[in-house]
Amino acid sequence: MIRIGQGYDVHKLVDDRPLVLGGVAIEYGKGLAGHSDADVLIHSLCDAFIGAAGKGDIGRYFPDTDSRYHNIDSRVLLREVVSMLEKDDWKIVNADLTIIAQAPKMAPHIPEMCRLLATDMKIGEKQLNIKATTTETLGFCGRGEGISALAVVLIDKITENI
Repeated sequence: MIRIGQGYDVHKLVDDRPLVLGGVAIEYGKGLAGHSDADVLIHSLCDAFIGAAGKGDIGRYFPDTDSRYHNIDSRVLLREVVSMLEKDDWKIVNADLTIIAQAPKMAPHIPEMCRLLATDMKIGEKQLNIKATTTETLGFCGRGEGISALAVVLIDKITENI
């Protein structure tokens, strides 16, 4: 049985915070506000996997009210989600991710994001696609107030005991 999941996340850009997207620290004058490292790309990916598996959403497993997740590296969360999928006999078929940001330019960082996230998901890099787009200066992303991300994933049940 195959299942599709989709995820979305957004965080506000603020001063005095590192910018981390797809597990990559990006030099920029601002970073994303949040309880964890605020990596919107990984958060949207985790939400997509959790949804595809029919297990709710990321907030159920990693609530922002839990001090264990304060400033946590979101790659740790992704590895926990992948472990959850494995325990339930799901395998990852592919993932397609989109970063929505006016700045900074994402293209130079995407190969490293792919390498890191494919490793964390235990898949080949060809099973993962990451792209970026702007909003042509429209909306909160276009004004540089925040960054958002979208994720679509496909998972497949390894066993027929569903």
